[in-house]
Amino acid sequence: MTPKINATITSPLVKIFPGKSPSREPECTRFSALRNETVSFQVAYILTDETVGFVRVGVESPIAGAVRVRRVSLVPCELPAFPTADENYLGTEPGLYPDLLEELHNGQQVRPHVKRRQSLWVDVCVTDDMAAGDFPIRITFNDPQTGEEFGAAETSVKVRDASLPELHIPRTEWFHGDCLADYYNVPVLSEEHWAIMERFIGIGVKRDINAFLTPQFTPPLDTAKGGERTTIQLVGVTVRGGNYEFDFTNLKRWVDMCLRVGVKYFEMSHLFTQWGAESAPKVMAMTDDGMKRIFGWDTPATGGEYTRFLQAYLPQLTANLKAWGIADRTMFHISDEPSMLNYDSYRAAKDSVAALLEGFDIVDALSNLDFYSRGAVQIPAVATNHIDGFLECGAKPLWAYYCCSQGREVSNRFIAMPSARARVYGAQLFKYDIDGALHWGYNFYNSQRSLRHINPYRVTDADCAFPSGDSFLVYPGANGMPEESIRMMTMYNAMTDLRAMRHLAELAGKEFVMNLIEGELSAPLTFKQYPKSDAYFMNLRYKINAEIERLETAGRGR
Repeated sequence: MTPKINATITSPLVKIFPGKSPSREPECTRFSALRNETVSFQVAYILTDETVGFVRVGVESPIAGAVRVRRVSLVPCELPAFPTADENYLGTEPGLYPDLLEELHNGQQVRPHVKRRQSLWVDVCVTDDMAAGDFPIRITFNDPQTGEEFGAAETSVKVRDASLPELHIPRTEWFHGDCLADYYNVPVLSEEHWAIMERFIGIGVKRDINAFLTPQFTPPLDTAKGGERTTIQLVGVTVRGGNYEFDFTNLKRWVDMCLRVGVKYFEMSHLFTQWGAESAPKVMAMTDDGMKRIFGWDTPATGGEYTRFLQAYLPQLTANLKAWGIADRTMFHISDEPSMLNYDSYRAAKDSVAALLEGFDIVDALSNLDFYSRGAVQIPAVATNHIDGFLECGAKPLWAYYCCSQGREVSNRFIAMPSARARVYGAQLFKYDIDGALHWGYNFYNSQRSLRHINPYRVTDADCAFPSGDSFLVYPGANGMPEESIRMMTMYNAMTDLRAMRHLAELAGKEFVMNLIEGELSAPLTFKQYPKSDAYFMNLRYKINAEIERLETAGRGR
């Protein structure tokens, strides 16, 4: 009997548009996983019988309890790319693009459409105690009332007899707690706000984001000069008799919350304003005149009262970090993305706190090699389109980052880009032994410069400022629940690739792994030169997993 729904298994790297048929490369539908990771695939489907309405999605598998099915939804992209975009985009015109992963509702139901291809996102969560083996998985489409099967798609996932170690480097996607309070219209640091933040941080940890920006004071990021973002300040400040007193109660609550959900590293929010450290961040304090802002854009970064404030504050902060047992995994920021135009102000700001932060890592995003060579930045997080010079001079430690400005040649995660362009990041980090990965936009739900709040379900480009998807990975779902994106899962897969590559290197050596990565390429992998086919990445990971299992099994047999 002819199925009423045609369903096809596809790779997690393809983005399925309503009017296009997905590719059917064999390597893209061969799935394997190590324990302690989630492996994903998609089911593309289209209705062939207009009499069918809602259908129920089912899972038939010996590991059905480990299988999660979500709907891939289209989102508006008014600015998919800058005019300078290269050719490696799925499109550069405004339109609807697949990105949002939504839970199925009404008894796991979806509504297929004639002549409009849709897709389901399927995750298989492979736990540490799952048996090894080749497990069939069948995704079915059934009549909700009669149970009649309208169509189905089948595949299998090979669970290898080996476990994936945790990510060995810090990976941060900057967390914006104020945006959650604004979107959900809840008071900052209310019980409801704490619960929402924990859920958003928790899902990030689940997807290998292991470092979170900690708002000791309202982060001075993407804020118009002279403007303000919604206050989110974990450290209480009181000014009494010209002296400063500090209350670390909420900061300790933050640390405890993060540790509870598995956060490994802590980033203290920037001590000075963005793009050159010319001013102090916004700091609110209780004074004789009540609660008011005591520092901000009108406060010089150095040589005045703010310096005296930091001299009182930082010793107490660092003492607490040591007492809480997280000092060795806490890092600080001076100012985001300084340039040579503000070298002097950055250097002065850095020098004003250097002795107070002795023993702590200081990491800042930048692009200019001269800035680093002159010794201003301890640990540079370098834009990937400028990283070659840092690699050539042997900069170490060395982090990598990208944002809206990295829209040509290099890897990125814009909604309009192929998923393979994001997936390659793991292999790049592995090859060059990068010490940390940074991105500024985990959940930034403001316009550029924070001039207004936006609804990320309608505005994906920060008010036509950044290519869609640059400013957030996760959507704010109903009832304070985060909703993931294709890009969030793809970046997670890039990190599991990195984890697997490093584990295999521990077993067989880095040269062995690099031969798997580059052995069939026409040119070596770099940050600007890399394979673009989905099949390459699916096949590479399949081979890496097989080698890990082979070597671990051989080791256990000795």
